[in-house]
Parts: sequence; structure tokens; C-alpha cells
Amino acid sequence: MEHPLNITALLPADLQHGYLQVVMLFVALLIITILGLMTLGMRREIPTKSQSFVEGIIVFVYDLGENIMGKEGRVYIPFIFGIGMYVAVSNLIGIVPGLAAPTSNMNTTAAPAIAVFVLYNYIGIKKHGVHYIKQFTGPVLVLAPLIIIIEFITHLARPLSLTMRLFGNIAGEDLVLVLLFFLVPLLVPIPMMGMIVFTSLLQTYVFMMLSMVYISGALEEAH
Repeated sequence: MEHPLNITALLPADLQHGYLQVVMLFVALLIITILGLMTLGMRREIPTKSQSFVEGIIVFVYDLGENIMGKEGRVYIPFIFGIGMYVAVSNLIGIVPGLAAPTSNMNTTAAPAIAVFVLYNYIGIKKHGVHYIKQFTGPVLVLAPLIIIIEFITHLARPLSLTMRLFGNIAGEDLVLVLLFFLVPLLVPIPMMGMIVFTSLLQTYVFMMLSMVYISGALEEAH
């Protein structure tokens, strides 16, 4: 999501692309810094409030992952958590005046979507081998040619859906924020920022949950 005073709108197209790369690098460094700070001063006996908050988030993600993917999918939760951090920070950084959120660009939202697509298919092939193809043929052999086409399109639509859903919601928030900012600039910014934080975290949750659902499907035996 972008702040209404986003400075990228004033830059030429080629410089806007370079600016986005710089912001993405900043997001990566910010995530590393946040994760580093999370581990500082951690105590087993009497956790601090910040430690309890962070541990609560981690426990929530692990519980969600186990509920959706089962215990077998627990090993993939760190990957999902990393994707969630990337999406959340990329969404929220657009609140900063003058900065553009990487997730307001479709190329950026496609990156984690493709990563999830490659991972869950790799998981399916790794676990089931050649039998993974049974998930694309269906239970009835006669209908297999038709089912393969349908499943092939369905699986290709997954990364596209993840990409467009995240991009569309963030871009839509940008448009609404800009319109309201210019209509009632004195009243809108603070409540809108609160709503943007909520929707940004909600989009992160949806992205992580759908990624877990896809991995869960790859782990399941074909019926």
C-alpha cells in the first residue's frame, strides 16, 4: 500500500523500477533486523512482554500450520512464516510517507506466489514420486484426460490467484486512501491508517493460510 504522497509518482518509469528494488532490499534488511531483535534478551524463566508477544505470534502460526497441514507439514512452517513476514512488512511499509509498498506492484506479489507454487509441487513429487500425478487424473480413469486439463488449469491459477488477490487489495486500498485523503484530509488519515494496518495483516493471514492449504493438498494421498 502506498502513502498518498508517494514520491515514486514523480519519478520516470525506469527510475520507479529501480526505486522498487531499493525498497525491496530495505524490506529484506528490515525483516532481518526485526528477527534479530526478537532473539535479543530472550529468557526462559520470566519472558518479557515483547518476548511473550513474539512467542504468541509464533505459537499462533505453528498452531494454524498444524491444523491445516498436520504434523507432517510442521517442517514447512518456517517457510510460511518467512513469506508472511515478507508480505506483512511489504504491506505496512507503504504507510510511511513517501515510500511505496512493494506489494502494490504485481511483479513483487508474484514472487512469493511462485515460490509457494514451486514448493508445494516439489513437496508432492518428493513424497509421492510418480504417483503424485494421480492427484491430476482423478479417481475415474475414463475421465482422466478431462480431469488432467481441469487440474492443470486449476494449479496454474493458484499462483495467479495469490498474486492478483494481494496486488488487487493493496492497490484498491491505495486508491481509496488517496481519494479520501484529498476529500477530507484532516479527518481521514489516522482512522484510515488503522484500517490499513488491519487489512494489511488480514491479507498476510490469507496468503499464509492459502499457502498452507496448497501444501496440505500436496501432502495428501490421491483418492
